[in-house]
Amino acid sequence: MTAQYFIHNQWIFYLLMLWVMPWKGVALWKASRNSHKIWFIALFLLNTLAVLEIIYIFFFSKKKEKDVSEKSASSENN
Repeated sequence: MTAQYFIHNQWIFYLLMLWVMPWKGVALWKASRNSHKIWFIALFLLNTLAVLEIIYIFFFSKKKEKDVSEKSASSENN
C-alpha cells in the first residue's frame, strides 16, 4: 500500500528533496567551517527530514566569543 502510494505520488519525494537538500548543505558547510567533526558525520549520515540540520544551524553552529576574539587577535599579530 505505501509503496504504491509513493509510486503514484512521486511529487512528494521531490518536494521532500527540495526541502532537505538546502538545509543539509548549509548545515554540513557550517559544521565543516567550525571543525565540528562529530556534527558533520551525524548530519551526513542521518536523515531526519532537516530537523537535525535546522537545530544545528540555529543552536549549535554559533561560534563562541572566545573563538572569534582569539582568531582576530592572531590575525592582527601577523
